Amino acid sequence: MSIEHCKMIQRVFVIISLLPLNQAALPLVISTWDFENASAVAWSKLQMGGSALDAVESGCTQCELEQCHGTVGFDGNPDELGDTTLDAMIMNGKTMEVGAVANLRGVKNAVGVARAVMEYTKHTFIVGESAKNFAEKMGFKSENLPTIKSKPIFSEWLEKNCQPNFRKNVIPDPSKSCGPYKRNDTSQEAKTSRRVARHLNENFDSTSHDTIGDSPIAGAGAYAENTVGGAVATGNGDIMMRFLPSFLAVDLMRKGIQPTVACETAITRIKKYYSDFFGALICANTTGGYGAACNKRPRFSQFSFRVANPQTNQSQLQKVDCF
Repeated sequence: MSIEHCKMIQRVFVIISLLPLNQAALPLVISTWDFENASAVAWSKLQMGGSALDAVESGCTQCELEQCHGTVGFDGNPDELGDTTLDAMIMNGKTMEVGAVANLRGVKNAVGVARAVMEYTKHTFIVGESAKNFAEKMGFKSENLPTIKSKPIFSEWLEKNCQPNFRKNVIPDPSKSCGPYKRNDTSQEAKTSRRVARHLNENFDSTSHDTIGDSPIAGAGAYAENTVGGAVATGNGDIMMRFLPSFLAVDLMRKGIQPTVACETAITRIKKYYSDFFGALICANTTGGYGAACNKRPRFSQFSFRVANPQTNQSQLQKVDCF
């Protein structure tokens, strides 16, 4: 079983399960959202004899190339400096090896770089300029990520006084200004926040400079273990990463919990603290069983995902009602 997790707002994730093939529901490809081509490419790679890791990488690379509804890969929402950066993670559930990159600039094939981290280094995670340098040394092409789509988004954001953003406890007022910001030491909430956490991960639609979401973090964005199953999260990574929902779901399946219930339990844990968060989870076990769950909120009452297995023999769209 292998998992891959690639960045942007509505990310694509693929779980490939290559376990005992005498079980009719295996192998299995399951991916978040209605990204038909990415799912189909992954399934085709398996049918041609490719490995699970090959299929995962191929499916996600397809989504990077297509930019999957504008939510994956280059030319996506820029950060507060106008740059587009990419995150990706790939995990081998048999060896428990993980390769991840974050805040990757100038290289489009983020999942390929993540796999290279896993296969050609003893590291798990490389970020920022180091990730770019590593990618270039491994032969990945250096390219410009922001293009004709992302540049107008950034300009419009600046014209709207950098709205929306998720700064808090700073001056000047972040709801009316682009800063530069300073800590508001007179705020009681700020004083409390500094006692509780030394660093705040601030994020907004155009992601904050140098922030990292859940995508490249094992256990948060995705997790897999060959003897149990795998899970992948999508949604507001800033919130979801605090609960490690993918690891929790896999751990529940380890105890015999069915995939759908495991997904629902992980979502419920987050809802307890953030009732209106945007997020969903897909889960799969070693028998080919799978499930999904999502948090119901305005304009998000159903979650779409795609499945391919020997029963469907192609990528099929499925939906689950949020709760």
